[in-house]
Amino acid sequence: MSNQLTAFERSDGRWGLRNHVLILPLHSAFSATARKIADDSSGAVAVSHDWSGEIDGDFDRIVKTISGFAANPNNFATIFITIGTPNELAIIELAKKIGLGKFEVLNVAELGSMSKIADIGLQMANSLLKEAKASQRISAPWSAIKLGQECGGSDALSGITANPALGVASDRLVELGSSSVLGETTEILGAEHLLAARAITPEIGARIVETVARYERSINYEGIDMRGAQPSRGNIEGGLTTLEEKSLGAAKKAGSAQFSGVFEYADQVVNPGLYFMDTPGHDTEQLTGFAAAGINIVVFTTGRGTPTGSAIVPTIKVATNTTMASAIPDLIDLNAGTIADGLKTLADVGGELFDLILEVANGKLTKAEKGLHHEFSLSRMYNTVIR
Repeated sequence: MSNQLTAFERSDGRWGLRNHVLILPLHSAFSATARKIADDSSGAVAVSHDWSGEIDGDFDRIVKTISGFAANPNNFATIFITIGTPNELAIIELAKKIGLGKFEVLNVAELGSMSKIADIGLQMANSLLKEAKASQRISAPWSAIKLGQECGGSDALSGITANPALGVASDRLVELGSSSVLGETTEILGAEHLLAARAITPEIGARIVETVARYERSINYEGIDMRGAQPSRGNIEGGLTTLEEKSLGAAKKAGSAQFSGVFEYADQVVNPGLYFMDTPGHDTEQLTGFAAAGINIVVFTTGRGTPTGSAIVPTIKVATNTTMASAIPDLIDLNAGTIADGLKTLADVGGELFDLILEVANGKLTKAEKGLHHEFSLSRMYNTVIR
């Protein structure tokens, strides 16, 4: 197939692989209205969340996440629904600093009712959708791709089939000049030293190790033995026996390229290369953080099956085993179980996945997109006392 990449060029130099109009509530009470606008429109998307504007220990993290999500280059435009509080305005202003997209604001305090918000929002969304549909994809550089790597529900074949196949595709993309980001700090416990050894500088390697150590300290402070509590029940039922076994398999997603840096949760991904991001292991929180970081496409390997998807970031599901892939074909985009079946080699499936990433980047819909899986979850840490 052709290796030609096309995308939507944004005014700030970034590239969108999709051209969404996003309806984004800035208070939990507006979630239903946001969904109604999207459902009644000719193609807008919306997300729901449980944040009601409180300022607590997670406030900065929440502001960073919501603003980054709004400014993701896959969005042609974002319509905010707001009361107009300073906290909400901080999110809008940060989004405008991150990206130069189209941002519109529907202020309930000014318009006076949710009914007016729904009516005006629908008109606004359809007008923006008309503009979005008139814009054209153009030839894009490989640096336009910002790939997120995720896995969920690991089994005994994760580290043999899907994860190393993703590593093959990731290495190829990084070599061509794309960005690729490995997340899930909990998934590399026990393998962090191996990833650190691949850092381009000793300082970056030390940051990888410290990121894991920092997480362990926070968990130990809560009295939780992370290493003793893993693998999870689902992992054990899938055939894993130790945390290290799970981590060694999860780390395979990062291929063999050198690590160029370490990101905090939802930091903006700008430069090409392979990176590690400190994200939770929870699928939806990680996917939300990736989108907030400007990642515009995700590969999600799974040994147990999951419907998780994003409203704005195409999410490619790769099965680790043929049994599961055959059981839920409406959720799985690629079956890497053919490696364990002896039907294909790792290089074969890695090449197929690379081709699929390119096809999806160019507009092919994933199973999660077709199924309208629009999961969204705000990641919270430990200090959530309102201040």
